[in-house]
Amino acid sequence: MIPNAVSAAVSSTDSFFDALEDEDVPQPWTTPGPVAQRPPRLLLTLLGDYWWQRTESLPSAAIVGLLAEFGVSDSAARAALSRLTRNGLLVTSRNGRRTFVRLSQRAADVLDDGGRRIFSFGATPAPWDGMWSLVAFSIPEEHRSARDELRKELRWLGFAPLYDGLWVCPRDHAGDVMARLKDLGISTATAFRATALPAVSAAAPGAADAAGGAGAALVTADIPARAWDLSGLRDRYQEFTEFAGLLRDQTVAGEITTADALVARTRVMNEWRAFPAMDPDLPYELLPPAWPRAAARDLFITCYDLLGPLAARRVRQIIARYSPELAGRAAYHSSQLTLSDADG
Repeated sequence: MIPNAVSAAVSSTDSFFDALEDEDVPQPWTTPGPVAQRPPRLLLTLLGDYWWQRTESLPSAAIVGLLAEFGVSDSAARAALSRLTRNGLLVTSRNGRRTFVRLSQRAADVLDDGGRRIFSFGATPAPWDGMWSLVAFSIPEEHRSARDELRKELRWLGFAPLYDGLWVCPRDHAGDVMARLKDLGISTATAFRATALPAVSAAAPGAADAAGGAGAALVTADIPARAWDLSGLRDRYQEFTEFAGLLRDQTVAGEITTADALVARTRVMNEWRAFPAMDPDLPYELLPPAWPRAAARDLFITCYDLLGPLAARRVRQIIARYSPELAGRAAYHSSQLTLSDADG
């Protein structure tokens, strides 16, 4: 048995696929945790992991068989195939009565970009130059959709609200923000760089408000902890570390079957891929002591690479039921995006 997956939010890396998903499709393979890759996203993840850089088409029945390993029904699997095809992410063809599918170039590019971000996240912290990127904006309610889109983009770049209309990030993303503002048609905003942040006012315990004559205490040293939920993020990393540590130990002990390995490897990827959207990748100078990101990353890489041969063997077994001549071409790639043979 594989350990239960920990709770995690869906990462922004995958928001490209959000519109492809049906909210009411049950996902038995994720229970008891709420983390879910719905069939379209799961399908693309599997092709990205085990049919990476291949241009051959697979029988649609083999795809349905792969998704069945995760508790996805035949009807939900075929609905996912249809939806991905309509959205230009899969290319279908027919040979007699059989349907074959492959990734479109568009989908392959998106998966490659996402893979590079997922596997590089937390690897080598960039040095900090001591400067902050700030974005100030005031967008009226009638343009709420643009405001919501801007906030989503800012969070993806690692920004957090210092005030409601002033967002901050310790990385040099001012240029990225200006380009996005132009794309969104927002003219009531600006982005700039600064060496210091404005003080954050916080009423001292027991102090009266400004109207009562007492001044507010100025707080600047704890800005990272105020702008980002570092305590909650630490808890998420620790939960992931417990989950991945147990999975590593079970794999090393030979307690994971090929079927479990396929599900477990996909699950550990799904858990880790949430962190780039949750973690602003703050410089070490701004982080609390003993920050757990590096240990969590090491466990992710270890689990992902250890499970690769077993998981790919299971993929080959499933494809062989429908296309023995193609089964041997299924392989896995490592966390370094190096392609390996399934029996490697």
